[in-house]
Amino acid sequence: MSRDPRALLREAGLRPKKGFGQNFLVAPQIAEQIAAAAVPEAESGATVVEIGAGTGALTSALLARGAHVIAIERDRDLVPVLRETFAQRIDAGELEVVEADAKTFDYAAVPAPFVLCGNLPYQVTGPLLEKATGLVTAVRRAVFMVQREVAERLASKPETKEYGALTVFVRAAFEVEVLMRVKPGSFFPPPEVTSAVVVLSPRADRIPETPRFRALVHGAFEQRRKTLRNAWSGVAEREVLERAAAACGIALERRGETLSEVEFGRMAEALER
Repeated sequence: MSRDPRALLREAGLRPKKGFGQNFLVAPQIAEQIAAAAVPEAESGATVVEIGAGTGALTSALLARGAHVIAIERDRDLVPVLRETFAQRIDAGELEVVEADAKTFDYAAVPAPFVLCGNLPYQVTGPLLEKATGLVTAVRRAVFMVQREVAERLASKPETKEYGALTVFVRAAFEVEVLMRVKPGSFFPPPEVTSAVVVLSPRADRIPETPRFRALVHGAFEQRRKTLRNAWSGVAEREVLERAAAACGIALERRGETLSEVEFGRMAEALER
């Protein structure tokens, strides 16, 4: 692992920025476990796009697994710290440090397939998960540190309070595994919440996220207490809805939180027909 983030920050005269949601990983064993999930031994040499490299704790662990790392960091004060810390790795062509925002980075320029990996700032977790689902055909897997409550939502089942639109959208693209929980003391500064590492693996039977699919999911969860007949009234005409639902075996008296991502996909496909 690279040098302790606290020492690097201190030497550079820097402090964590609340506006960037910076909580730097300081537990080497956690970084190593994340890197092992991102780059199994059989995939040494894989390209990894690291979101939010920070001071390089995870970057170092990924490099130790033999990965070619493209490290994205939006904090312009940390970019020179990374480039100095990993100068030899950069010169060897094993690492690229890119000053960019992960939400707008040009992932299409990265040869597929690649791995997505990173400690996602809590305030932008949703947009970055949405970005990942859009990249599902290009990625081997995504391994993310997220807030524990987000991990529980991604892994939740229908008819539970955690189950929602985010669950459906992510699970339409990926199989979800919660790898481990991570205590606040593993970070500097410690966040006020417990974190978790999730592994997202592209589904073999991926459900296309069409405009119709999105409309069905949003309609169902924006009006959770309504029956599907009422929640989907703006998606299609009543007779069309009834025919499609009958073809799918979905009772319109049900509520949105009872449907699996597969059922949402089946309904979207029926409406397209």
